[in-house]
Amino acid sequence: MLYSDLFASFEKVRWDMARDIPWSGFDSSKLSDEQAATIKMNAITEWSALPATEMFLRDNQHDSDFSAFMSIWFYEEQKHALVLMEYLRRFRPDLAPTDEELHAVRFPFDPAPALETLMLHFCGEIRLTQWYRRAADWHTEPVIKRIYETLSGDEARHAGAYFQYMRRAIARAGDEARVAFAKIGVLMASAARTAKPLHPTNLHVNKALYPLDTVQSKLPDPAWLERWLDHQIRFDKAAEAKVVQTVLAKLSTLFDRTIENAASLNRYRKDLLASLHPNPAAA
Repeated sequence: MLYSDLFASFEKVRWDMARDIPWSGFDSSKLSDEQAATIKMNAITEWSALPATEMFLRDNQHDSDFSAFMSIWFYEEQKHALVLMEYLRRFRPDLAPTDEELHAVRFPFDPAPALETLMLHFCGEIRLTQWYRRAADWHTEPVIKRIYETLSGDEARHAGAYFQYMRRAIARAGDEARVAFAKIGVLMASAARTAKPLHPTNLHVNKALYPLDTVQSKLPDPAWLERWLDHQIRFDKAAEAKVVQTVLAKLSTLFDRTIENAASLNRYRKDLLASLHPNPAAA
């Protein structure tokens, strides 16, 4: 069981909102209205861990170990929302999310293959780690800088935990798991070619609600994410390339082979599919 070891390791580094956030160091002269508005959007986005957890528990009823880990992930992600909201409550109460704005991001996600969802969220945590690092650099107010640095560390640990479950999946399911991870890996490694950020909160998850079926579409300002990335924290091609290289490096370790780019990963995926489903006519 991975849950018990993950619980112990996460307990050792868990931060306390009252003790570890330097609230007394707030400098109002260094927080702009533009910056404060993005904090609200990220607080609401983090709240969407609620429907994501409901999805994970529904689609992983066969896996009590992973489902137990969700108790840690859910707690920490909701804590992210809470610390951002506490910042606004203290320093910009006019921007604190309302109950209605928070509840708007709780809607059902369609069932999806559990292994693909695991890989999607692994990549999402890697990307969010880098987004929050850039956010910490962009902000000028010291308290919110510390908060984003703290959240970035949590997201990196979450990615590491998901990676352990991916390694376990390969031990149990072999090439079936490799195909699922490679499929999503190709999508994530090709993110620079897409018109929108490839993160779980910006992907369509409910056909009945399409096109208003992404977390971002439920926010008070649905267009904020692209603006935040492109013009505020400036998550440019070099930053995106760092995310892609991290994903490919992790998959190289997982698959025990060198994966240099999306094309080589896709070739590997096709080779796996051919071995799993050989063409009878070619036999």
